Amino acid sequence: MGLRWQDWPAGVLARLREGCVIPAHPLALDARRQLDPRRQKALSRYYLDAGAGGLAVGVHTTQFAIRDAGLYEPVLRLAAEAAAEQATPPILVAGAIGRTEQAVREAQVARGLGYHAVLLSLAAWKGASEEEIATHCARVAEEMPLFGFYLQPAVGGVPLSSGFWRRFAQIPNVVAIKIAPFNRYATLDVLRGVQEAGAEDRIALYTGNDDHIVGDLLTPFALGGAKPLRIVGGLLGHWSVWTRAAVELHRRCRAVGEGPIPADLLALDAQVTEMNAAIFDVAHNFHGVIAGCHEVLRRQGLLEGTWCLDPQEGLSPGQAELISAVAQRYPHLTDDAFVRENLHRWLS
Repeated sequence: MGLRWQDWPAGVLARLREGCVIPAHPLALDARRQLDPRRQKALSRYYLDAGAGGLAVGVHTTQFAIRDAGLYEPVLRLAAEAAAEQATPPILVAGAIGRTEQAVREAQVARGLGYHAVLLSLAAWKGASEEEIATHCARVAEEMPLFGFYLQPAVGGVPLSSGFWRRFAQIPNVVAIKIAPFNRYATLDVLRGVQEAGAEDRIALYTGNDDHIVGDLLTPFALGGAKPLRIVGGLLGHWSVWTRAAVELHRRCRAVGEGPIPADLLALDAQVTEMNAAIFDVAHNFHGVIAGCHEVLRRQGLLEGTWCLDPQEGLSPGQAELISAVAQRYPHLTDDAFVRENLHRWLS
């Protein structure tokens, strides 16, 4: 029998619905492009000590190729071990990809390691009907609670209608959705689907729109329902770096509530987006997105290098300089001092 969200430990569901920071976890490799378990666990400790409410592992930022390298289970296990060190259990989200057989198998691995939900990538369903995709989602939901995922087409996502999201939201074991199409129209499609399904109270909405993080967290989406929908947190690759600052940013956005939005907080939307453009290598159509995250972590000493499993993946020309420029321009959005003070402990 599969895991239901009603079976979660006390506090985990409340934390998800209140909203929190969930970094998309990178992969720590050594110079031979082999897993570095010490630094892999150090990353998890960093995120949790920074105040993240959960970890997303085995997702795009972790590199989908971990499956071909036999690293899916070891990487999930290391994060679960770091999570077990915490007095308050974080939300553990495992990425699941592929067609139904593979996604179910990965959900079963995650469940066996104590994970709470799977972030379900639908990239393998390109060309399939929305009915086929919804059937797939329902089958995986029999194994684990689902964290839906609307991925931007630029990196392999499948365009999906509001009708699909209505049907998806009607699956009883769906507990959250990461909205990451990098498109305002498509973002509204997800919100409309959740509202039409009457699932606003069950499904927690999380931004994955790294180009509009602050705006998503501050906007009351008044779409004609009884009350506005709110995006309460973020599951973001961008939040895998400078995480302590991200936690503070999230706290400030959530503290606004229904009150007036301070101009200086609203101004952060453009600053965060500009930082993201450098890290995610927007200038080269996201080619250096993972290496960009690695570069920030390398500079802080959390990673030894920027290596990816694929030797063709790396920083684009000029990307390192852009990262330096935004870090210098917006030091209030970095957390280098926090990392310096704690790095020895996370690596121990």
